[in-house]
Amino acid sequence: MLIQVPTPSKKYEVEVRSGLLKEAGKKIEVVAPASSYLIVADENVASLYLKTLIHSFSKEVHFFLVPSGEQSKSIEMFEKLSAHCLEQGLDRSAVIVALGGGVIGDLAGFVAGTYMRGIRFVQVPTSLLAHDSSVGGKVAVNLNKGKNMIGVFHQPEAVFFDTGLLKTLPQKEWRSGFAEIVKLGLISDASFYYWLQEHILHLEAVEENILTEMIGRAVQIKANIVSEDEREQGIRAYLNLGHTLAHAIEAEMGYGGITHGEAVAIGIRFALKVSSKFLGSTIADEGFTEWFNALGIHFIYQKN
Repeated sequence: MLIQVPTPSKKYEVEVRSGLLKEAGKKIEVVAPASSYLIVADENVASLYLKTLIHSFSKEVHFFLVPSGEQSKSIEMFEKLSAHCLEQGLDRSAVIVALGGGVIGDLAGFVAGTYMRGIRFVQVPTSLLAHDSSVGGKVAVNLNKGKNMIGVFHQPEAVFFDTGLLKTLPQKEWRSGFAEIVKLGLISDASFYYWLQEHILHLEAVEENILTEMIGRAVQIKANIVSEDEREQGIRAYLNLGHTLAHAIEAEMGYGGITHGEAVAIGIRFALKVSSKFLGSTIADEGFTEWFNALGIHFIYQKN
């Protein structure tokens, strides 16, 4: 499945299908020919997929590994990765490849957007949550007092989403990513929201055709919004449904204490209850909580 993302600053494609990782390098060399390539991945993802991605290139590539977790989305890691780019001799024709989830996409994309005033990068997401973060060009790192407070808008050259990689994800990551998918249905496409309620009754062994359609439709919604409002001057703010409370929860629990998507699920539930009380919305009464509970996505957490 191919989805076009036509933004004012750049037009690119998101490809979604199983088995894509083995071909990603050659595809990247076509869409983003470069003087050199630097793959950025976290240590967990690298142990599973780095060799496959490296072997898919026809030329030698470099790589940089960061510790897994939200803590790596920091000013300190940004500085280390930027320094590594300089040490490896990356020039303005180089391309950074982000292999991983949202943390890696944000970190690598922010370095790409600022190194030598901006070089190109490609997203190769490995988590369900990254269907959202890999599209749209918002890249950033965290401060101790705020999430995503230092960042830029920097669109990728392409996104290659291998759905087969999701089979290795723990259930916690499935729950995290699914909350952001439901969010897209709630803000933009009621038919998609009710399709999800009909077809996603558990988050274990989701059939390949359902998974591809789910991710493809979610990416298309995100692409439509971003193409109309790239820099969040209007409707792109709708994508922040549930995020105000979510970011507060993440900061209070310590980054990594709860996944971003799980915090967003709590934030969405809160927003729906507020909408029900003050605006008369009925979505909160149409089985949302029961559905999420059945999927193992809960709304009460305690800080350790």
